[in-house]
Amino acid sequence: MSGHSKWHNIRLKKEKTDGQRAQIFTKLSREITVAVKEGGPDPSSNSKLKDIISKAKAANVPNDNIYRVIDKAAGSSDNSNFESITYEGYGPEGVAVIVETLTDNRNRTVSEVRHYFDKYGGNLGATGCVSWNFKRMGVIVIDSEDLDEDAVMLDALDAGASDFKTEDEVFEIYTEPENFGSVLEQLQKLNYTFVSAQIEQVPQTYVKIEDEAKAAALQKLLDKLEEFDDVQNVWHNWEE
Repeated sequence: MSGHSKWHNIRLKKEKTDGQRAQIFTKLSREITVAVKEGGPDPSSNSKLKDIISKAKAANVPNDNIYRVIDKAAGSSDNSNFESITYEGYGPEGVAVIVETLTDNRNRTVSEVRHYFDKYGGNLGATGCVSWNFKRMGVIVIDSEDLDEDAVMLDALDAGASDFKTEDEVFEIYTEPENFGSVLEQLQKLNYTFVSAQIEQVPQTYVKIEDEAKAAALQKLLDKLEEFDDVQNVWHNWEE
């Protein structure tokens, strides 16, 4: 659940191993649990939960698994207090990186996140140091194989999307955050196959890295952040 909407990252999402898919479900389960505890188990009255359910479905998480987590969270007496903390920093060559976390131990989380930035040629920055270069948007990605571009674009715009792009093997549909759930719901009714669907931090400018060693270090940084259980999402403006 990282990166931006460039095809490189989309392809990586499609090629997840079973182990990586299990990790994605673990992270989504944590998001669902927090959303239920904050706003209740009914997605019709809990828009945050509704959006997470949509994201889970787009990630091919079975409905039974999703609603099992919701039921468990609704009936749980577990008093674990997870808090959402976002970290910002720079990777090699000044690539902007945003790290969204859910943690029950902020000292553990910031220590680990800082460690990865330091180890792979980056540095953790202050709040706001890179987020100005990102815009929060709903991003829905559809496999373009055997689909007519004009027809999909018309369906997306009719559903309330704000922008539509073709990127190699996928169509990218952008929405305002508040319209994400309704647009996705309309497209689901049309039986499209989704590569991913979630609210993302979309970079407004990108950075290229010519040095292969620095590019490898940045990829390692992003991978390590993704693998850390406390991290929910990693966004960056690396143009791979």
